[in-house]
Amino acid sequence: MSRRRHHHRRPLLATLAAFAVLAGTAAAAPAAPAAPRTAPAAATPLTTLDDTYYQSAIGKTGTQLKSALHSIISVQSKISYSQVWDALKNTDQDPANSSNVILIYSGRSEPKSDNGGSVGQWNREHVWAKSHGDFGTTTGPGTDIHHLRPEDVTVNSIRGNKDFDNGGSAVSGAPGNYTDSDSFEPRDAAKGDVARMILYMAVRYEGDDAFADLEPNEKVNNGSAPNIGRLSVLKQWSQEDPPDTFEKRRNDVIFDQYQHNRNPFIDHPEWVESIW
Repeated sequence: MSRRRHHHRRPLLATLAAFAVLAGTAAAAPAAPAAPRTAPAAATPLTTLDDTYYQSAIGKTGTQLKSALHSIISVQSKISYSQVWDALKNTDQDPANSSNVILIYSGRSEPKSDNGGSVGQWNREHVWAKSHGDFGTTTGPGTDIHHLRPEDVTVNSIRGNKDFDNGGSAVSGAPGNYTDSDSFEPRDAAKGDVARMILYMAVRYEGDDAFADLEPNEKVNNGSAPNIGRLSVLKQWSQEDPPDTFEKRRNDVIFDQYQHNRNPFIDHPEWVESIW
């Protein structure tokens, strides 16, 4: 904040001379850089969320924490599978190009308009594979955008319904991703995102709303069972790749504009260890 300055009287000639020097300095100085664009409204502070949204979960651990979070995040609005397209164009918008989205595994920036089912386009990836619990694209887990992300059609097909683990052969067209017969390893910058999405699903869907009880485990050949592994690896990924600005913004957009619930493991990454 600027402070007022108290000006003293000066002789007229000295004052005119001072103005002349200032004018010359201003003319010689380079133009000031353009003012930055107005920043978006700040996200709700975590302390405020803890005092309101997460109030009933604070101080709990283990199964009590998981149960409290389930009750909190189950209060939500739902969207249809067709509405997911437009939602992802907002939640996953490229911060450097508002006409594009960022693909979760490939990491590429692709035009929002290039969505569909053809090779070279991007489509809707269910990070918790929809066959693991057999919920398909039904409104609910099948349309929950906390775990739906844009991805290249071909790379999405390569991931298929595989569990998550380390290792495998490099995935063509998606540097840093690896796969084998029963697992998929995303690039380093997406590992934590994937882990927190999987664990969100395990807390949100507990089998009390006509859908299967989704739970992570230590297997990598879960098939159509309502499980995804490998839990120990997901916990490691969450720790090594903490939430970044992109992931936090995404959580805020889903909360403010679409489902009105949050992924608690983005707000409180330490709750992963508290529960599992």
